[in-house]
Amino acid sequence: MSPPTGTTPELPAQVLRQFRVVFNAVRTHFQQVEKRVGIGGAQVWALNVIQQRPGVGMNELAQAMDVHQSTASNLVRQLVKRQLVRTEKSTVDRRGVHLYVEPAALTLLQGVPGPYEGVLPEALQQLAPDTLARLQADLTQVIHALKADEQAGGIPLAEL
Repeated sequence: MSPPTGTTPELPAQVLRQFRVVFNAVRTHFQQVEKRVGIGGAQVWALNVIQQRPGVGMNELAQAMDVHQSTASNLVRQLVKRQLVRTEKSTVDRRGVHLYVEPAALTLLQGVPGPYEGVLPEALQQLAPDTLARLQADLTQVIHALKADEQAGGIPLAEL
C-alpha cells in the first residue's frame, strides 16, 4: 500500500518516533511504580479506586478502570493474595462482594510515584475536548490500518 498523496517519507518516521516517546513514558512510569512498591501499575490503580470508594463492587471497579470485569477480578485476586485488599460478601446479593483496602495498602500507596492511574490517562484528561476528539478519530484510522483487535482496548496498559 502506497502512502497518501503529499506524504513525505519523513512524516511517518516522525509520527512513529512520537509513538515511541509515548510508549516509553508509559513503560518508564510503570517500571518506576513496580520498582518502588513491588506491584504493577494496574494493581496500584485498582488499589487507589478501592481506597477512594470503600465497599466498591467488582463491576464498579471494572467500570472505574474501563476494563473487563474478568480483568478487574484477576487484579483483585492478586491484591487479596498479597493481603492488600479484603472482600466482604454482599448482604443484599450473595454473589456480589464489596472491596476494602487493608492498612498495608494505604502504606504502599503513599510510596507510589503518581499518578495512580498512570501517566497517559492523566495526560489525556489534561487535553481540550476538541483535541481529544481529533486524537480519537485519528487513532481510529491507525487501528483500522493495523487491523488491530479492538478488544485489546480493555487491557490496562500496565498489563501489556
